[in-house]
Amino acid sequence: MIDLQPGASNAVKVCMNVQPGERVVILSDKAREAIGRALELECESVGAASKVLLMEDFMKRPATDLPSTLTDAIASFKPAVSFYATQALPGELTFRRPYMDLVIYQMKLRHGHMVGITEPLMQQGMEADYKEIARVTHRVTEAVRGARQIEVKTPSGTDMRATFDPSKRKWQPCPGLYHTQGEWGNLPEGETFTSPMSVDGVMGAEVLGDHFSEKYGILSKPARFELAGGRVRRVESENDGLREELETYLAQHENSNRVGEYAIGTNIALKELSGNLLQDEKVPGVHIAFGYPYPEETGADWTCPSHLDVVATRSTIKVDGQYLMKEGVFII
Repeated sequence: MIDLQPGASNAVKVCMNVQPGERVVILSDKAREAIGRALELECESVGAASKVLLMEDFMKRPATDLPSTLTDAIASFKPAVSFYATQALPGELTFRRPYMDLVIYQMKLRHGHMVGITEPLMQQGMEADYKEIARVTHRVTEAVRGARQIEVKTPSGTDMRATFDPSKRKWQPCPGLYHTQGEWGNLPEGETFTSPMSVDGVMGAEVLGDHFSEKYGILSKPARFELAGGRVRRVESENDGLREELETYLAQHENSNRVGEYAIGTNIALKELSGNLLQDEKVPGVHIAFGYPYPEETGADWTCPSHLDVVATRSTIKVDGQYLMKEGVFII
């Protein structure tokens, strides 16, 4: 049995800084209820009131919209902090997006987003030293904040160049410490991200996001995404079924094949892939996502209902011609 309490303690006491007397709502599901209960126990240990809500009590899965019964249950509890600790299912982005809008932008809660969390991740990424991760994250953010071009190569076949405009788009650090109302991040945490102006080249993905992560884990052979003008022009995979799924996913909206996010993982405690996107996107190196560009955080002037992260490891990164990372190790 995996001891969930150290990771839950880190999430509650360090990452979200839950205080005595605060109220914490934990949205979980039957598949991840043990994690939800571990978070509940840690909230109680600091003298905070907490409530676990299971998705199946309010809707059928996969959830496609946000029911008023759930919003009413959250509002009536009057929380200051929220956690989202559930299994990731296909098609639930249309539920998660309005849910996040509710708890982050409308209610201004401190929010720990843990969609796709598993018990092994609670023992791996959630037990990291988040004060050190925050230091590294802010250092990397300062190094890229004014970047005009970033080049990256990886052993999985990645060879791409991205362009940026610091006057129009901003980098958003995700240090894992969310102590101010309205702040949020994915846990396990550690990255900094923006929305690029354009990306050209090839991305060789070892792990995929959304529901692909839980279905496929670490890919036996990288999937290749050929990019031009900031959009996917071609997908290659030795798995024909996966290639067809990816092509369908990227065609669902006019911006589903557009690079919306460009990110650099900063969780230096992570040394290898787990097969779970929630954690693997925080492995030191570059990952990108097609679709939703987090306009509130990045300043992007477009949007999209889908969001598909793709991760490559052992990155060698040049920022405006200067090395930031060599083979997965920061050199700043």
